[in-house]
This record gives sequence, C-alpha cells and structure tokens, in this order.
Amino acid sequence: MGWHGRLDLRYRRDGDRSVVHDRHSGPLRVLASLYPEAPGVCHNVLVHPPGGIVGGDVLAIDAELAAHSHALITTPGATRFYRSAGETALQTLDARLADGARLEWLPLETICHRGALAENRMRFELAPGAEAIGWDVLALGLPASGEAFDGGRFTQHIELPGIWLERGTIDGSDSLLLDSPLGWAGQRVMATMWFAAGSALAEPRRDALLDAAREVCAGHPLQRSAGSTSPHAELVLLRVLAPRVEPAMALLVAVWRRWREAAWGLCGCAPRVWQT
Repeated sequence: MGWHGRLDLRYRRDGDRSVVHDRHSGPLRVLASLYPEAPGVCHNVLVHPPGGIVGGDVLAIDAELAAHSHALITTPGATRFYRSAGETALQTLDARLADGARLEWLPLETICHRGALAENRMRFELAPGAEAIGWDVLALGLPASGEAFDGGRFTQHIELPGIWLERGTIDGSDSLLLDSPLGWAGQRVMATMWFAAGSALAEPRRDALLDAAREVCAGHPLQRSAGSTSPHAELVLLRVLAPRVEPAMALLVAVWRRWREAAWGLCGCAPRVWQT
C-alpha cells in the first residue's frame, strides 16, 4: 500500500498578523511559519519526508484562507514522481479564499521520472476580492543525467471554477506532442504561472500585469518560448517552455517580483529556502 498523507491549513487574520492552524496525517506537514517581511504575510514551507511519490501514494492539501489573510506556500525541494509498478500516484490541492484573502502558491518544480504514472490536481476557489499568484513547473525526466521521459504518463489539472480549466495528459511515448513545434518542441520543462482574482480586474491593472510579464520575458534568454496572455477578465497567464528548470524558474521569480509590486505594492521577499 502507498503512503496516504493529508494536510489541512486554516489561515486567519489575528490583528495585524496572518496565522495558520494546521493538522496533518501521514507524511505531509508544515515545517515552519515564518514572517520574513511583515506579520501580515505568513510564509509556510511544506515538507514530505519520504522525498518522493510513487504509485499508490495519495497526498492531499486542503487550504482555507479567511478574509484578509495572506499566505505564501512553498516547498524546500522538488516534488518527485517515481516509476510506478502499475498504480497511479496522486497529489491534490484544494484552496478556498475568502474576500480580501491572498494566496501565493509557489512550490519548487515537479519532476516526473521515467515510468511514472501520476496525476497532479489543483483547484482554487476565489471569493470576490480574493487574489492569488501561483505557478506550476513540470520537468520530464532528468535530461542532465541522461534519463529521458520516454515511458509513463502524467496528468495535470488546474482549475478556477467557472473561469479556467486546464487538463492534459502527457504520455512519454507521444513524440508528436513532445517533439513537435506545435507541442513541447523538444523542450522538457513547461511552466505555467497565473495571477487570479475573484472578480474582474480593472483594465489598467490587468494591463500592468501583462506589461510586467512581457517586459521580463523580452529581456530573458527564454523570450522566444515564453508569453503572457489574459484569457479572462479575472486571469493573467504566463507560459514558458525551457530545456532545464533553472532558467524557467529564474523567469518565474522575476515575474513574481514584478506582479507582487504591481498588484499589491509588495517587494519580492523570496523565501530563504529557495537559496539553500
């Protein structure tokens, strides 16, 4: 039998401080609550001590943010889906944000190893006035070590109910998808980043977010395989294809800093764990 882990996070505002009450079962927990920038922004690092996810494992994160709370959630390292003997590995995130709440969902990359059978589901419900910045970085195989993702399957599901639904399956044997210029174009890292709101963004504000992302992309080595769009009045997206994780992550961090400043008037206070 696989690991079954669950982590419940409940954020609320206590005076000028955002605090979290967490409960866990199984190998999934909060490492610490940190306040490197202000008491109103609670930084949490989520850890999974086994270090990887295999077939039959189920990890579930449930986050609820009360009105005007602000959480930044990250991880200390990559999430790894390993080769499966036949069962699917599943990781889920369900996040619900009340009016005025802010969530930054910023985990490090997900690595899908050869032979993995995996699914990653994320669902964000935003009340009017709530906002979120998030990203997802998917790396197929280990190109630097010569391990290709030439077998296995990974399904990705990202949802903002009624606004945005993205669901796709990547099969390691599908060379038409992975190598075609209409697909991954031979790259093995795909990053998706979003700024989401619970109500329509004012046009000048949405344009400022788009302009910030495009300006960062224009000066970056990945500019030919990165772009920002706004498919809905409540959503701004950034897409990136890259040969390795590091340049994609550097681009996302630069856009995150700009979006934070443009949307919330906050500097980009990067979690220390990103530097370790």
